[in-house]
Amino acid sequence: MAQPVTITVAATSKKITVPTGLFINNEFVPSVDSKETIQCINPATEEVICNIVAGSEKDIDVAVAAARKAFKTTWGKNVTGFERSRLLNKLADLIERDAQELAELESLNNGKPVKIARDFDIGDSVQCLRYYAGWADKIVGQSIEVDNKTKVAFTRHDPIGVCGQIIPWNYPINMWSWKVAPALACGCTIVMKPSEITPLTALKLSELIVEAGFPPGVVNTVPSLGSVGGAALAAHKDVDKVAFTGSTVTGRKIMEAAAKSNLKKVSLELGGKSPHIIFESADLDQAANWVGLGILYNTGQDCTAGSRLFVQDTIYDKFIQLVVDKFKQLKISNGFDEDAGAGPVVSKMQYDKIFSYIESGKQQGARLVLGGEKRPGKGYFVDPTVFVDVKPDMQIVRDEIFGPVLAVAKFSTEEEAIELANDTTYGLGAGLHSNDAGQCMRVSQALEAGTVWVNQYNLLNNNVPFGGKKQSGIGRELGSYALEEYTSVKAVHWNYGEKLDWPL
Repeated sequence: MAQPVTITVAATSKKITVPTGLFINNEFVPSVDSKETIQCINPATEEVICNIVAGSEKDIDVAVAAARKAFKTTWGKNVTGFERSRLLNKLADLIERDAQELAELESLNNGKPVKIARDFDIGDSVQCLRYYAGWADKIVGQSIEVDNKTKVAFTRHDPIGVCGQIIPWNYPINMWSWKVAPALACGCTIVMKPSEITPLTALKLSELIVEAGFPPGVVNTVPSLGSVGGAALAAHKDVDKVAFTGSTVTGRKIMEAAAKSNLKKVSLELGGKSPHIIFESADLDQAANWVGLGILYNTGQDCTAGSRLFVQDTIYDKFIQLVVDKFKQLKISNGFDEDAGAGPVVSKMQYDKIFSYIESGKQQGARLVLGGEKRPGKGYFVDPTVFVDVKPDMQIVRDEIFGPVLAVAKFSTEEEAIELANDTTYGLGAGLHSNDAGQCMRVSQALEAGTVWVNQYNLLNNNVPFGGKKQSGIGRELGSYALEEYTSVKAVHWNYGEKLDWPL
């Protein structure tokens, strides 16, 4: 058995026990062949929280074998939808019970404020599990008329099998629930590969898998480097489906590996460079609030971050000042600060990447009106940064930054706004603010994005599908649409009356 560690939360003096091993067959175990470890860092202090076991390619093989055995024996088609529902609801109850501790661990490893991790990320995750618990006994096929005198056909939506699930570091608990809930509801088994930057809550949630009563092998958790565990899952010939949330660059590699191995099913939720359009008829004060939520929530580490702001020329200067004033009100601080609305970015690598883009914006001639300077002292803190008068070819306009950096440009007409908004290789999210109903309908239909927000931004619902167009991904999460990602449709043709003459 791999030994757990006890972490003391400095802000509260509370002690949290965290597993450090790989979670396979409902046990925390060492690697079968590796002594490598993953160092978990607190981004607010830059201090080491603990070290955990780093899984190898052979560990992925062991986890996949455990998931396959469970799929064939204690899960898959061997358990009713009612039982899957019961277990998912039990898991949701346990997460709700432990919400404060999970939030504190999330904050330590990811940096986000405890209150946001608890009330939003974990609150939403509990709802997500309960939503899919409701679906578990309602996955049905069709009865299809062929010939009422002799034949009938029907379809079954079978669980697709063993699923490799690769989740990112920006919403560790939330993304865990988005992947786990529909897969378990459909009867699939899972090998989860959390981000090597934020693996601690995935390991803690694995304890609750056991407590909830899931059979061994149904959910397995193998923290590892993406180039090791993620690559092994994508190329594994006994994995039936891989689900990935992360960068477009990595998404391409996963899709290639899936194709070259066993043509496994793939769903990808990838990057974004989402446009946010403000028309002159909008409620400007409310629009500025939503712009803040769009780019500053989670310190901008959000795939749907509204990082390209387009403002109609008649209100441009007024709205920029309103946005700057709003942004100054947000406190970015240690996650245990009750007044914090955002925390540090997740890692030194991310911190350096964001500031390289800020420097690029300055050098390419964008006008900096807020932020853009490094804080003294420890912690990967990045303050809200606003560039105005940007041009379409600037790096800060083209590339996904994944930080609290807003690029602002003006437009004159509705047609120009749509053209600017769609001028990107991405298509994950988009938003617009207008009090003209006709304009809202026209523009929402014209925007090339999987999700369009009208007079709001960045809010998702568990019963509404989410996913991208263009290079922002394939497939859908959330809502009933996510069930399609974890099922395989089988058609059964039943002859009960026709006699075949032979020879032909």
